[in-house]
Amino acid sequence: MKTTIISIILLAAFILLSGMNLQGGDPVYPVRVSENGRYFTDQNGTPVFWMGTTQWQLFREYTLEEARTILEKTKSKGFVFVQVMLMGVGDGTTPNVYGEIPWVNNNPLTPNEAYFKNVDEIVRIAGENNLVISMTLYHQRYRRFITVDNARAWARWLALRYKTAPNIVWSMTPEAKPEFIPILRELSAGLQEGDDGSHLITFKPDPSPFSSSFIHEETWLDFNSMQTWNKVELIYPMVATDYNLSPVKPVLMAEGAYEQGSEYGFEVSPLWIRRQAYYSYLAGAHHTYGHNDSWRVLPTWRQALDAPGATQLGILKKIFLDRNEWWNLVPDQTVFAGGGETSGKVLNLAARHRDRKWIMVYLGSRSSFSIRMDAITAGKRVKAFWINPETGESEMIGNFRNKGIKSFSTPYNWDDSLLILE
Repeated sequence: MKTTIISIILLAAFILLSGMNLQGGDPVYPVRVSENGRYFTDQNGTPVFWMGTTQWQLFREYTLEEARTILEKTKSKGFVFVQVMLMGVGDGTTPNVYGEIPWVNNNPLTPNEAYFKNVDEIVRIAGENNLVISMTLYHQRYRRFITVDNARAWARWLALRYKTAPNIVWSMTPEAKPEFIPILRELSAGLQEGDDGSHLITFKPDPSPFSSSFIHEETWLDFNSMQTWNKVELIYPMVATDYNLSPVKPVLMAEGAYEQGSEYGFEVSPLWIRRQAYYSYLAGAHHTYGHNDSWRVLPTWRQALDAPGATQLGILKKIFLDRNEWWNLVPDQTVFAGGGETSGKVLNLAARHRDRKWIMVYLGSRSSFSIRMDAITAGKRVKAFWINPETGESEMIGNFRNKGIKSFSTPYNWDDSLLILE
């Protein structure tokens, strides 16, 4: 099925956007996987820090002006990737706020042009804000309508429509069961036929907890994604497992507990949000955030855009970008001489630069621990300082020789802490 002239005009704007490196070091899309398979780059090979957020209902439950508000606020917080379900939460047949259903007669092979013109415009607005849409074209709840028989044609149509849109990553959400492998293969084949492989492909199993590494060897799978739901204690072991698989592929912790979530049986506080994120990054993964009020589209969704957790993840991003060659991070728990912790809900994790230029240590609570100072081999002296993950404020500790073992205790009034050695 061909796109309309209007759709082509809307999408052509992406060609201009893809050639712009906007002020502030924004990446030039489309996104690629780095040569070493550990991180993401733009089309020029510049590393891209994947910090994502979830707005599952963006295409369906918001007006265009509301979507613009969401995307502009998302950009201002430092997020680069936005995970969205193409037909929204449910079985794929619910109309959008304008009363347009995704498919005529609920048939994916007869898509409703009016519905997808709205999608076009939101993707375009995301492009204006230099945001990548991680677009879920299949969810296991859509299985009644998207089947093995029509999956390839459905995916091919979508990929053709968005072939010239550089700010898209394709995603799928099956159950982590072998019975879903055939439809995943059909969908990925259709995507590659439609856009000649110009967009990355991943999938995130649902329900959780599970990782897409259960079929890691599939050649079309560009990177692994996982969902841990409320089990923060599974982030480190699940990421570590995927990180050490061969062939090497980036790892994304794509969905954990949502800030102020109402279904977990405990409060998902900003501290919990920070822990999830730092556990992901220091274990060698990338991370996506979410807020309860956004995905549920509660009356408070506007306030949720400024939630403390979202703001504090912007602080996290700046901390990483301030490190020399942050993309050469290597998880390394041997940095600890004592006090490291990789199991349970409250962890103490360490990572270092590949060439040992710096060390970052995250302490999930008030802690005393010791570090092997010779884990840094660049130079003879090491500058040590604290960063408060909640506020971004730093406190100098001192300069030390990079020899022997040194003990540290976190600032007494901080809930969690970062130690930087460089």
